[in-house]
Order: sequence, then C-alpha cells, then structure tokens
Amino acid sequence: MLLRIIQELKPTHIAVAFDRKEPTFRQKEFAGYQAQRPPMEDNLSSQFEKAKATLNAFGIPVYELAGYEADDIIGTLSNKVLSSGIQNVIIVTGDRDILQLVNGNVKVYLPVKGLSEGKVFGIEEVVEKMGVKPSQIPDYKALVGDQSDNYKGVSGIGPKTAMKLIEEYGSFEAIYRNLNSLPKQTKERLESGKSGGEMSLKLAEIVRDIPIEADFEKMNKWSVDSKQVLDLFTQFGFKTLTNRVKEVGKMIVSENQMKLI
Repeated sequence: MLLRIIQELKPTHIAVAFDRKEPTFRQKEFAGYQAQRPPMEDNLSSQFEKAKATLNAFGIPVYELAGYEADDIIGTLSNKVLSSGIQNVIIVTGDRDILQLVNGNVKVYLPVKGLSEGKVFGIEEVVEKMGVKPSQIPDYKALVGDQSDNYKGVSGIGPKTAMKLIEEYGSFEAIYRNLNSLPKQTKERLESGKSGGEMSLKLAEIVRDIPIEADFEKMNKWSVDSKQVLDLFTQFGFKTLTNRVKEVGKMIVSENQMKLI
C-alpha cells in the first residue's frame, strides 16, 4: 500500500506512527476502553517487525510513544508540520477517528474498498460522511459513544438527536449550557448521562501536543529503491516487490526531472 500511496499522493515528506503495547492514558482513565478487542495474533506482530524494518530501509522515520495512541502522534505531528511552514498534510489511515483532524490544511486519505481504492477527505467530505464538522466529531462521540472503542457516551442519545443538538449549539459544552432550552426527556437524559459523556469526550479527543520531536529533514530523505531496500527485500524473498520498488524509484526520478525542466 505504501508504494501505491507514494505513486498517487506524491509526498515530499513521509512519517509513520505506531501504537505501542503499553497501556495508554485512555485505558488508565477508563478500564473498558477497547477492552473488547482481541489480543494481537503472534504472526501479525511479526509482520509489524517486518514493516518497521522496511520503513527503516526506506529511510522513513517511525514515531511511537508509550502512553499514547498512534492517533495522538499523528495529531501532534500534523500540528508541528504545519508550524514548520509546510502547507498541506495528508494523513493515510483506516481509522475514521482521525477525521477530526481535518481542516483547511489537513486532509485524510481513507481506504473505501479494502486497500485497493482510497478517497481523500476534506472538510466537505467529512461533513457528508459523519453529519458533523471535523472539529465536532469528539462532541458527537461524547454523546453517542463509540462501539469500536467500547465507550457509550450519553445513554438514550442517538445519532440523529446528537447531530441536531450539535448543529444547534455547536459543541458538547454548549449543549450542557443550554439544558433548560431542551425538551424535558432530552434534558433528563443529558443530565443523568453527563459523567459518561464527559468521559467519552476525553476518550474521543485526539491529543495534539504530546512530547515528541519531529525530524522534518529525515521525513524528506526517504528512498524506495536504495541498496538497503533491495538487500532487505532479497532477504525477505520479496521478488515481485523488488521489481515494483525499482519501477517506482524510476518514476520518482523521472517526475523530479520533469519538475526541473
């Protein structure tokens, strides 16, 4: 997939974020967070090691930090990249939680048909898909919860009601400031479920200022067909991929030459 992304999106800088095995601050805050997910299979764990070795050969920096999820790393790196003067960021992920990071300078590339086809989501695409603005996704999840992450939001508040409330008041906090303006049943549900909603909001929000250093120079020095890559793929027995990286490498050289012309 990485090679296809390079061909389609033509990035100048690349970085990759991974989760770690240690408990995150969300799991410490709420023991049930993602508790329903099965443990990673041993063979999948070994594939991650191969992936990291491949990224190292490509010269692509890998970021991970105990206590935080890859989403938090991505959120922080996005902020740092924009602060460095780079104007556009595209995040490649299969996790819809990341859509909350979308703004005028940040877009998200999500697979839409397995790994064979993807779509770039800007602000309009996120609103069309989620029913709320990117920045309001944590507010939405605070109300309705997130089944995949195993938190429930506010009991009795469904997607339609949540979208209506957010459209009218703008945020989770603003909704609670206007409880007296709401229908009796909705008000009662929000009052009784406030603590669950507040917890869900904290779990849903991606942290964008975790303590990591971004190496922009290294992000810009990747190569898909270096000797290190070819040697590693020979070691792994990746014959087809070896030919593919050579083709992509030639394509990148050709495109760079065209830019100079």
